[in-house]
Amino acid sequence: MRYQLLVGEEERAERIDRYLAGHCGDLSRSYLQKILKSEGVMVNGSPVKTNYKINAGDRIEFETPDAADAEITAREMDLDIIYEDEDVLLVNKPKGMVVHPAAGHTDDTLVNGLMAHCKGQLSGINGVMRPGIVHRIDRDTTGILIVCKNDLAHNSIAQQLKDHTITRRYQAVVCGVVKEEDGTVDAPIGRHPTDRKKMAVNVKNGRRAVTHYRVLERFAGYTYIECRLETGRTHQIRVHMSSIHHPVLGDTVYGPAKCPFALEGQTLHAGVLGFIHPRTGEYMEFRAPLPEYFADLLEKLRKLT
Repeated sequence: MRYQLLVGEEERAERIDRYLAGHCGDLSRSYLQKILKSEGVMVNGSPVKTNYKINAGDRIEFETPDAADAEITAREMDLDIIYEDEDVLLVNKPKGMVVHPAAGHTDDTLVNGLMAHCKGQLSGINGVMRPGIVHRIDRDTTGILIVCKNDLAHNSIAQQLKDHTITRRYQAVVCGVVKEEDGTVDAPIGRHPTDRKKMAVNVKNGRRAVTHYRVLERFAGYTYIECRLETGRTHQIRVHMSSIHHPVLGDTVYGPAKCPFALEGQTLHAGVLGFIHPRTGEYMEFRAPLPEYFADLLEKLRKLT
């Protein structure tokens, strides 16, 4: 896939890796940095390094390899497919599954299963390690993920994500009793200043992040909520809810180290996803039922209230 971008007059001066991460769909910053280090990104006809700061009028060009070149092991998996056509596939991801290959997970990810199911017919825009992946959810988050089978679909869904027009609603159980019926957290999210494995709010160079939430049910010491994403930053709901002192139950990264319930990771479920179909132009919306562990937890909380 070939990218060509023109830096607008209103764009602020910033490092090119950060600029590209914000303008190229779901290409990760680390992936873009690798291309930059290999002198694969051209600005006004000349290669630039990662620390290059963009200027108004800069013409940026680079290419990403096709998915056909990926050395990923296709692995047959029992995928919970909600919907599929020639352009897109929606899958209900289970808890504990990593979306794409990374250190420690090379042949047991969703991508490995998708490679087997789709016979390699996946968009290559996001590089050899993430064919078909235009957005992702955390390993211990369950729910709907959209996969793109071709570049037409990928470009369309990526643009909808950039324009914040995709419907994404999550269910979560958070610690503490949320007093208001609904609210909004509008706080920028970026890398934690001291712990690079974590994200944080209101940090230098943080990107705008907005989460709308509403209460579904209250329990003794906990609240069942629905969150609607306006933006889609890494760990957004987890970071935002923790920032208002209501961390997601089971989230030992942004919440209490100990959990009174036998949970594996945060209680967070991507329950609703809606989008404009890239080929037909029709709005489509899908739902994934709560996983069994989540439904069981709600019953336990009701009995304790």
